[in-house]
Amino acid sequence: MPSQRDIRRRITASKNIRQITRAMQFVAASKLRRAQESTLAARPYSELLDEILADVAAVLGGDEHPLLSRREAGKRLIVLITSDRGLAGPLNTNAIRFASKEIVDYTGELELISVGRKGRDAMRRAGVPIVAHFAGFGDRPSFDDILPLARMITDEYECCTYNQVDIVFTRFVSTLVQRADMVQLLPIKPSSDTDPGPGGARIGGILGSQFIFEPEPEIVLNELLPRYVGTRLYQAALESAASFYSSQMVAMKNATENADELIEDLTLSYNKARQASITSELIEIASGARAR
Repeated sequence: MPSQRDIRRRITASKNIRQITRAMQFVAASKLRRAQESTLAARPYSELLDEILADVAAVLGGDEHPLLSRREAGKRLIVLITSDRGLAGPLNTNAIRFASKEIVDYTGELELISVGRKGRDAMRRAGVPIVAHFAGFGDRPSFDDILPLARMITDEYECCTYNQVDIVFTRFVSTLVQRADMVQLLPIKPSSDTDPGPGGARIGGILGSQFIFEPEPEIVLNELLPRYVGTRLYQAALESAASFYSSQMVAMKNATENADELIEDLTLSYNKARQASITSELIEIASGARAR
C-alpha cells in the first residue's frame, strides 16, 4: 500500500493538473464563442458563392477559364487542415484517419498540402508526399492568411499539375459534434439542377437563357474564381478552428472531472492509510503498556 507521503504527492499533482485543465477549458470556451460566430457568419456567403459558381460551371467550359476545366492527366491534391496543438480529444486523429483512408483508396498519383503541424507530422510518418506545409492560421483566421495557399493551388491547377483538388477538414456541427469531412475544391462541380439551355452556347454575351456577363466572361471569371478558391479554403479554416476549440473545451472539461474523481479517491485512500497508521500506533502503545 502506498505511504501517506506518496498519496499526498499524488493528490498535490492531481490538483495542479486540475487547475491547468480547468483554465484551458475556460480559455477554449471563450475562444470558441468568437470562432463559432465567425464560422456561422461566413457560411451563408460561402454557400451562396458555391451555388453561383456551380451554375456558372454548368454552362461554361474549360475554354472560358482553366479553373473550370476537367482533365484526366495530372495528380490529385489533398489539402489536409488540422491544428498545430493537441489536447483536443480525437479531433485531429479523426481528420488524419479520414485523409489516410482517401489516400489508401486512391489508385493514382497523389500529393498533399498540410495546414497544421499535427497533420504534417502524421503524414510524414506515413510517407505521404507533402509538397507544401502551412502553419496553422491561429485563433482567428483571416482571409489574408489564406491567400498564399489559394494562390499556390490556383497556379498549380492552371498549369495542369493537378486534375482534382480536395479539402479535408473538420466541420463544426455543434459544441459536442465535430465531423471530419471532404469537399471538392477544383474542378468546380456543376449544379445538378441547372439547365444550360441549347448547348450552353454563348450568344452576344448571353449564355443560353441563364447569364448575362458584363464585361466579358473571361474578365468576370478571372476575378471571381480565385476568390471562390480562397473563400472555400477560408470557410474550411474557420470550421476547423471552431471545431478545435469546441473539442478542446469538452476534452478539458472531461479531464477536470476525471481529476476531481481521482482526488476524491486519493483523499479517501489517504484517510484510510492515516487511520490505519493511527490505529497501528495505538495498538503498539497499548501493547507496550501491557508489557510493562
